[in-house]
Amino acid sequence: MLEDAKYYFQKAADVLDLPDRIREILITPIRVVKVDLVFDDDDGKLQHFLGFRVQHNKARGPMKGGLRYHPDMDEDHAAALANLMTWKTAVVDVPFGGAKGGINCDPGKMSDRELNVVTRKFVEQTKEVIGPTTDIPAPDVNTNARVMGWIMDEYSKYAGFSPAVVTGKPLHLFGSEGRDEATGRGVMVVLDEALKDRGKSWQDIRVAVQGFGNVGANAARLIAEQGAKIVAIGDHMGGVSNEDGLDINALNDWVREHHTVKGFNGGKPFNSQEVITWDVDVLIPAALEGAINPDNVNEVKADIIVEGANAPTSPEAHEALVSRGVLVVPDILANAGGVTVSYFEWVQNIQQFSWKKERVDRELTDKMRKAYAAVKEVALENSIDLRTAAFVLAIRRVSEAAMSRTYVEEDIQL
Repeated sequence: MLEDAKYYFQKAADVLDLPDRIREILITPIRVVKVDLVFDDDDGKLQHFLGFRVQHNKARGPMKGGLRYHPDMDEDHAAALANLMTWKTAVVDVPFGGAKGGINCDPGKMSDRELNVVTRKFVEQTKEVIGPTTDIPAPDVNTNARVMGWIMDEYSKYAGFSPAVVTGKPLHLFGSEGRDEATGRGVMVVLDEALKDRGKSWQDIRVAVQGFGNVGANAARLIAEQGAKIVAIGDHMGGVSNEDGLDINALNDWVREHHTVKGFNGGKPFNSQEVITWDVDVLIPAALEGAINPDNVNEVKADIIVEGANAPTSPEAHEALVSRGVLVVPDILANAGGVTVSYFEWVQNIQQFSWKKERVDRELTDKMRKAYAAVKEVALENSIDLRTAAFVLAIRRVSEAAMSRTYVEEDIQL
């Protein structure tokens, strides 16, 4: 995954004709933290996990990025995602840098008490390198508002009342209206822009969604509300399809009770892996990375792909899609709604003044539309695809910020 992130960076750096030493500076994290997390589980047995926090770049502001609890979490994974966060925050023009981290645990096999303990131990050992003006974590895979509340509470024990140390908190603990659905809403907004570019309306399209967690579920609901048909959804346990359009509200009720779309009686079951190659106009990969790869890319039928997940498309697959004329709205643009509303939450925490949901949604929509327009402009100027254009725009903004903060003898044109 780290190599994929570097590939996209280097491709954009070639467009900018960046010198090698500047590329090396921009691609290298400023800090990598690895901590031992040892504690007694509920049975009194000693458990040992590793925690990671990779801080990639702070030229444009405090570093920002999620915390992922997953058995596959490691330093390379965190480094790749931190890299993407730097470019993501720059694309939507919020004053943050990039970071990412997590713990290589499996929350599905842990009690709430065990998760609480391991979270607090992680904060205890990273408290010197996170903070409201340093590095601000947020939810990611297998973490949520409750976990963010634990982080805020533990950090505040050492630094005093600090709600701005983390975003994605519960509403009653200084979270923001609209944060829970923010990434999905951002996906919907950029899809609206993509449809305009392709001369299509909401009523024209059939949509397939891979993943029905926070991003996939909210994106599906909001897209269905615009008038599109969501005809296929797959998650980690199964898939369900309905050519007349799935009832997303009923499906959400089912998933809240059963934790999977599998078994929902409002459609036909199918092997969830098939959702990537479903015969639809729009595909939204909103699960884990690598969903679209050399093994299945030639069977992808959608002509618009909006990446709700981080790194769901491999470089080889991306090049194949672009060569076929598929419009790919890249992750660092498409799923940036989450970090955008995280920024709004951080602002509210700093000001100690909350916004109403209508304002959050309005400001988010404005940010996402402006970001799409800026990326599209770069793409047209350079005759490049949207992903490369997004990286070009982000690298330019980060580089300009970095050079403005220090003395640079030579003039580097971006």
